[in-house]
Amino acid sequence: MSEYEKAMRPEDLTRLFVERSNAGDAAGVAALYEEHAVVAYPPGQLTVGREAIRVLWERVLTNRPRFTPEPPLPTLAADGIALTATPPKDGAGARAQVVRQQADGSWLRLLDQPEFLRPDSAA
Repeated sequence: MSEYEKAMRPEDLTRLFVERSNAGDAAGVAALYEEHAVVAYPPGQLTVGREAIRVLWERVLTNRPRFTPEPPLPTLAADGIALTATPPKDGAGARAQVVRQQADGSWLRLLDQPEFLRPDSAA
């Protein structure tokens, strides 16, 4: 994992996620998560752990999706924990992550909710 650029600010994680996803680098995407991170994806399911996240992204990236950067909402941070979020361009409602500062000062995702649907959008 050390060959990858580290996120030195919570907001760096979204940029690195987009860059690595667009490069087809599932291991690089997984390196943005803590060892026991939880991702609420695929919809209605949880993917737990960095290795499972890597396997998930290998499947997702086989279709070569293109991600575009989304402007971040203000980060909320306290005591080495931060909440990051973006208003998605695809209409998913919101994206939010809980990230934690590591001993070396870098940041990794701990909890990732890539899709929140608005209550009024549920059929």
